[in-house]
Amino acid sequence: MSVHINTNVENIAKTVIMPGDPLRVKYIAEKYLTNPVLVNKTRLSLIYTGLYKDKLVTIATSGMGMPSMGIYAYELFNDFKVEKIIRLGSCGSYYDEIRVRDIILVEKAFTLSNFSYQYDKSNIDLVSSSKNLNKKIIETAMKKNVELRIGNINTSDLFYNTYENPKIKENFCLGVEMETFALFYIADKLNKEAASILTVSDNLVSKEILSSEEREKTFDEAITLALDSIL
Repeated sequence: MSVHINTNVENIAKTVIMPGDPLRVKYIAEKYLTNPVLVNKTRLSLIYTGLYKDKLVTIATSGMGMPSMGIYAYELFNDFKVEKIIRLGSCGSYYDEIRVRDIILVEKAFTLSNFSYQYDKSNIDLVSSSKNLNKKIIETAMKKNVELRIGNINTSDLFYNTYENPKIKENFCLGVEMETFALFYIADKLNKEAASILTVSDNLVSKEILSSEEREKTFDEAITLALDSIL
């Protein structure tokens, strides 16, 4: 049990798949897990544990933004002894050729935030995913014939903004989201593994965008990629 997760350590698997949306967590658990058990509903941050092809896995809500991800990733890693977290989220694309529903595997997360300074007085703005975990995801994608875009992502504090900082392009970011940097940074500091699989939900060039219901229920290719990657 921790401050924000009201369950016992044995109810959380060592590997966690982590969407931001609690309804997407519920959708994944009910559709893909055998005998899923709701082990946390504190603050409506739903967490389910069950079996996927005989592998025990937990599907947990991260919420929106780095502060929320920072809370749940830290508590899962530190208090519940989780070893691996795969973020399963959405992002906006900076490039016309990276279309809605394309899948991005994040290599490094860049941020303009001062998250690292607030965490431990570091001035870090670029942090890497876990190489071994990304390698497994790439190998699984090849077996499943899933096309991946592999590259960097901008983790922003803002969903709505009017200014694009040139450092974003200087760090070769394919798109923007709001959680991955916090997950990677905490995983690195706690010697854990973390990856981020993002489905493009909106294209910032063409202005094409998925509805909230589509984001909740139509990311199955990314979902099965994440789940098959932990076997």
